[in-house]
Formats: sequence, structure tokens, C-alpha cells
Amino acid sequence: MATWSAPGKVFLFGEHAVLYEKPGIALAIRPRVYVTVRKTSHPHHAKSPYIDQCFREFGVKGSVYINSQLPSSSGLGSSAAVTVATLAAINDEFDMGRSKEQIAELAWKIEKKVQKGRASATDTTVSTYGGMFLIKEGTRKRLAPQNYHLVIGNSQISHSTSRMVEKVAELRSKHPAIINPVLDSIEAIVMDAMKHLDEPAYLGKLMDMNNCLLEMLGVGHPQLSRLVLAARSTGAFGAKITGAGGGGCMVALAPKNIRARIAGAIEVFDGRAIITCIDTEGLRKERDA
Repeated sequence: MATWSAPGKVFLFGEHAVLYEKPGIALAIRPRVYVTVRKTSHPHHAKSPYIDQCFREFGVKGSVYINSQLPSSSGLGSSAAVTVATLAAINDEFDMGRSKEQIAELAWKIEKKVQKGRASATDTTVSTYGGMFLIKEGTRKRLAPQNYHLVIGNSQISHSTSRMVEKVAELRSKHPAIINPVLDSIEAIVMDAMKHLDEPAYLGKLMDMNNCLLEMLGVGHPQLSRLVLAARSTGAFGAKITGAGGGGCMVALAPKNIRARIAGAIEVFDGRAIITCIDTEGLRKERDA
């Protein structure tokens, strides 16, 4: 029996734009997915296409148990965390000898296959290595981790990542002269943010701008807007949609002393709040019970 865990993620900047060769900044967060894999004569897989594909890629059979602190279909990288942790647990239990780098690459391959579309390597990279990354044109640059205080608001409205990706692609196809400049503006925000990573108040203003641009891409949702405005009005430096949009989660960058107040405001508006910070560990082997 082998148990491994991997963290979720949030985008500070650049979701959707990363699929069009623009940069993005994403970081791992403390909530994790825990996966236990055991060799058995009667294999039983969880009802997940990601997990099924993990076993298929390795060509083995076994039982699997999932314990997730991440809500699914919420924009927090739960599918990537499940995929990365499952691959690592299979690799360990069956002594496959794959490196962390190979697991990250295989996890991305699986995400692309299951989502039947353009899955960015961001989620699987961040989940595997932890910390904070600049993602650009298939490359990844690890950034110095910052002591950010984050409040995540889950709208509790499920969404389809692949459908939201398709929606943006359709909008860009119909209105390239409008949407391409929006993607360029997101890139400009990311590059400006890179110069001010140690200034949360400055980054908060950029997050607000990025949120407006995501709304222009058509991935907003009224409930997400309520949570974003609740966080800002309670004193967050800034707040924005994180992930595919159309539901799922928003994230606020907050002063440490008012995180609980911001979380309370989010819950007043029927969101589910998570107070968290950056996870620098990434993929981790857990002790067997």
C-alpha cells in the first residue's frame, strides 16, 4: 500500500490566456488530495476518468482510495492533484521507477487526453512541485515563494473546464480583433506583476484588472461577482476569478489580520470560504497508517 498527496492550486494571473501562449502565474495552496493505491487480485477503481487513465498508462491494476480536501469542478486544480498523486502512488506501490519530472509530464498528458482539449501544464506542474511558477509557452520558471495570505471563495456552482475553454475559443474565433487585445492585456498584467511580487497591495489592484478581463472573455458568473465584491468591500487587496470560471472559485489576496472577516463576508453571500496560503512542498509521500 502506498499513499501520496498533492496540493491544489490557484491562478493569481493568466488563466485562459496561458492557452494562447501568454504567461500566467499560479501557486500551490495548502488543501490537498490524498491517494492510496494497493495491489489487489480484484481491482476496484474510483469512478474517475483521470484515475482510470493513470492505471491504463502504467498498465497495472489495483485498488484506490481518495481523500480530498479540494472541492471538485471548482477551479482549484483538483483533477490535476488527483492525477499527480495517483500516478505517484502507483509508481511507488508497483515500483515503476518514474521520476517526479516524468510523473508531472505524464499527468499533463492524462489531463489533455481526458479533457479532450487544450489542457495547460500549469495545474500538473504546480501540483507536482509546489510553490509558485511563471508559466509561459510550455516552459515553467519557479518563482521565490511569497508569504501571501489568501481567502478562496467557492461559489458552489459546478462548471466544465473544457466547456469554458471552448467558450473562450469560440468568442476569439468570432471576434479576434476584440479578444486578442484582451489576451494581450492579461499578458501585460502578468509581466507587471512579475516586478511587484513582494507588494500584495499592488498585486491586488492587478488582480482586480485581471478579473475585468476575464469577464470580457465571458467566463464570469453572477455568484462569483458577488463573492469578489464581498471580498473587496471587506478590505481585500484584490480579488478575482481563479480557474476556468463560469462557477467554481474566486481568490482574494488579503491582509493577514482580516482574513477571517473576508471569509465571513464570502459566507454571508452563500460562498464557502477557505483561508489558506502557499504550499511549498508539492507532491509528498504519506506515512502508511
